[in-house]
Amino acid sequence: MSEAETSPRFDQLLRVFLRIGLLSFGGPAGQIALMHRELVEERQWVEEEDYLHALNFCHLLPGPEAQQLATWIGWRLHGWRGGLAAGLLFVIPGAIVILALSMLYAIAANLDWFVAVFLGVKAAVLAIVVQALLRIAGRALNSPFKKVLAIAAFISLFLLDLPFPLIVLGAGLIGVSVAAVRPHWLSLGQSAAPVEDGPRPWRATLLAVLVWGIIWAVPMALVAATLGREHVLWDIGAFFSQLAVVTFGGAYAVLAYMAQEAVQGFGWLNAREMADGLGLAETTPGPLILVTQFVGYLAAYRTPDPFTPLVAGLLGAGLTTWVTFAPCFLWIFALAPWIDRLGKAVRLKGGLAAVTAAVVGVIANLTAWFALHVIFTSVGEARMGPVRFYLPDWANFDWRAALLSAVAFLLTFGAKWSVFRVLAVCALGGLALSLVSL
Repeated sequence: MSEAETSPRFDQLLRVFLRIGLLSFGGPAGQIALMHRELVEERQWVEEEDYLHALNFCHLLPGPEAQQLATWIGWRLHGWRGGLAAGLLFVIPGAIVILALSMLYAIAANLDWFVAVFLGVKAAVLAIVVQALLRIAGRALNSPFKKVLAIAAFISLFLLDLPFPLIVLGAGLIGVSVAAVRPHWLSLGQSAAPVEDGPRPWRATLLAVLVWGIIWAVPMALVAATLGREHVLWDIGAFFSQLAVVTFGGAYAVLAYMAQEAVQGFGWLNAREMADGLGLAETTPGPLILVTQFVGYLAAYRTPDPFTPLVAGLLGAGLTTWVTFAPCFLWIFALAPWIDRLGKAVRLKGGLAAVTAAVVGVIANLTAWFALHVIFTSVGEARMGPVRFYLPDWANFDWRAALLSAVAFLLTFGAKWSVFRVLAVCALGGLALSLVSL
């Protein structure tokens, strides 16, 4: 079928991506599957090979791969305006929901019934995160060398407390090197197809970098000029701009790093509130990385001067969303013209394969951190030389969270219930247990 026969009108693209944005539950795997069904299988707007090729490339980029894939598809079908429309429609519905829930959370977080509901939500999310870890590991760790990389990444983060960006960069460099001499270690072919000749799209790339670099920087410049670099909004914008550059491997990969900095570095919220935010993001449409909006809202809400808490929270959430997703458009619009060319480079594929393997270890680190902070209300740390140990306080063992987590695991892995059913049962279970404890 020719491209002309399958290329949609712009209004058709808007309607379909609005539908995808409203239905994009289930994390990256569910979102990618939804787009595949809507755009490849049913409407045949994109060829299967092109879809998978672009998806593999988006895994290499920092940021949420599903949102960037949506942006690339829009760009492929209708240029810049198509990419902008598809990318925004993928994010906006979830962003509106997360903002509303963040506002409710800031007001109701100290109410007993609200705490009880979120106890169940966090227990359910623990099972969901473990399920995501196992799925990603099963898909990504298809060679012994990749398993070694994943274990090394986990040890480097969980025990050695090495910086997350260093893990990603190191894995990428290892992959590039190994691909040149032992490609089968990374399950790559023995040789790569030659990179296409022809004119290189430097002009389009430089224009995209210039335009989106300015768009990315404008709100930060306004904050610096009006509030100064000591204001919490500057800290929020600077931190999440940095995060946007190092979020390789999707949201799960970076959440532990974000949680550590937001909780321990800036003190914007505590570990249990961070777990609550992840629970909110898991239950709403859109990219999981929208949990950053929750963090930005609470950070500004709690240090609002010179604004009211509500206005400060809205500004914090808006700024966080801006600096999180503006870079995603920069990466796609700058690199989309190169995707066909770069996808044939075996060393680049090796770097991507190694990063993907390391991301499994990163997600395992998040899973362990999350489990400790769900089951225990207090978790300390100790060091023995370069090794960092987490020390859960057994006096603060939360039997209700442990029980609800066990139920969530049984429903998720035994009964194979959907995410929504597990969340609903665990939330109701949290309420019931709170009544028993009275």
